[in-house]
Amino acid sequence: MSHAQTLIPAQPAPKQAHKPITVARITGYVVVALWSLLAAALIAMVVSGWDPEKFTRYGPRYLHGLYTTIMLVVISVFFGAILSLPLAFARMSKNKVINGIAYCYVYVFRGTPLLAQLFLIYYGLGGFRPQLEAVGLWWFFRDAWYCGLFAMTINTAAYQAEILRGAIQSVPRGQHEAAASLGIHKIVAFRKIILPQALIVALRPYGNEIILLIKGSAVVAIITVLDLMGETRYAFSRTFDYQTYLWAAIFYLSMVEALRHLWAWIERRLTRHLKR
Repeated sequence: MSHAQTLIPAQPAPKQAHKPITVARITGYVVVALWSLLAAALIAMVVSGWDPEKFTRYGPRYLHGLYTTIMLVVISVFFGAILSLPLAFARMSKNKVINGIAYCYVYVFRGTPLLAQLFLIYYGLGGFRPQLEAVGLWWFFRDAWYCGLFAMTINTAAYQAEILRGAIQSVPRGQHEAAASLGIHKIVAFRKIILPQALIVALRPYGNEIILLIKGSAVVAIITVLDLMGETRYAFSRTFDYQTYLWAAIFYLSMVEALRHLWAWIERRLTRHLKR
């Protein structure tokens, strides 16, 4: 049996390698400095141009618009998630007719702008007023808020359906086979084994979709919905102060950042068993 005769003396930590100054590093420093100067200039302009009278007059309107935007996004995401479940199953169906219909729906609503869809619903369906009145739906489509909600719902449903379909298909086939070998019914296996794993995979894409929907919800202001952007346009039309849009940007940025941190916490919480 061998054993150490002498101890190796402690050695100093290796010197850090000197990073050469390159054109890319200099360009990066310049860009960061310019963005920092721009942010400082914006903050200085907001502070110097602060008007308590405008804040008192339009602050409540901004809060009302913020509430309207949050409600539109939350409700549309909720109903879009419900609609996306049968769409995802239809996209995975072996029936060519069902699969084709679902594919056309997803293809159209993912391939066309939300603004175009909103105009088609709000202005286009107005030409079918007698038919809508006959079936008792005119009360819904004559209201700009409901039209905006409907457009956002069917738009996000197409995206959520693809997210859910991809997440379900990413679960290894062995999970299905293991559940079948244990005699677990397919519905129970899907609900308790496949779907939880798929939702973890789909968690981050869902967060991205909600963030995109928050920013895309600003288009409903064009059809007279007084959401956050609608109230901003109203305030600008009365004051002609560009800072009204700057405050709207701050509100949108705050919503996105809050959602991003919430989603990161949820992801850490649900995937803590996967971390090593």
